[in-house]
Amino acid sequence: MDPQAATPRLRRSFVDVPFGQVHLRSVAGKGRTLVFLHASPGSSRQLVPLLEQLAGTRPLVAPDTAGFGDSAPHPVEAPTATDFAAATLAALDALGLGEFDLYGSHTGACIAAEIALAAPERVTHLVLDGVGRFEGAFLESVLANYAPRFTPDLDGAYLARAFQFLRDQCSFWPWYNRTSEGRREAGIMPAPALHAWLVELLKAPETYPLGYHAAFTWPVRARLPELSVPTLLMAAADDPLAQDTETLAPLAPDARFEALPAASDPTFVARRKAAIETFLG
Repeated sequence: MDPQAATPRLRRSFVDVPFGQVHLRSVAGKGRTLVFLHASPGSSRQLVPLLEQLAGTRPLVAPDTAGFGDSAPHPVEAPTATDFAAATLAALDALGLGEFDLYGSHTGACIAAEIALAAPERVTHLVLDGVGRFEGAFLESVLANYAPRFTPDLDGAYLARAFQFLRDQCSFWPWYNRTSEGRREAGIMPAPALHAWLVELLKAPETYPLGYHAAFTWPVRARLPELSVPTLLMAAADDPLAQDTETLAPLAPDARFEALPAASDPTFVARRKAAIETFLG
């Protein structure tokens, strides 16, 4: 028997919500559903490797955030993390999900936390993978520089700028701090993965900054202490938000922090999978 034949297939679909349609990726399974919320920019396409690693363990659902990927734009002109959470809950309501576990990465972590605050009776476990602390001059800097719009032009220069924006995220933090102080050790991702990420970014070249701005301005110090669900905060060693995540973890009442090896480490995939599955029980 082909071992792959026993692995549930990843499927793509749409669900109707009041502001249009939300696109999602899902994997069938038994038990309580695990919902995944992606980072900015891009879409749930970024979460496909993690979905494939967890396939067969339980039902998995990964929506594209409103205004990202193939989901309809958010109806609010300048949505906050709370607004994104409400739009995501509308999609989960349309899917008929009652209780569920919830995973969020970076921007998705802010949205996931707001969902847990809005509907704590529905979120059984919460996993926050990379939570940032943006304050003072650093907040002003990222708001002004981190997420430029890539307005289409007739010479295609916006395509090169968008590609460089993603490429430099792999090598610098923030990506526009191209100095020795800003250097990251993660290394540039393989070209096919970078291309796939670029394609998803180009689905919302002028509106993707809304997700970043919602994450940058999310009042993390005020919101984490209000969580009432069991929470796992985690981060890879080469995640630029790793130190912030560890520092912020004690603010959540029922939470712990899990340090993971760098994403390039041969043990990373197994360690992350084990951390999530152990926490979810």
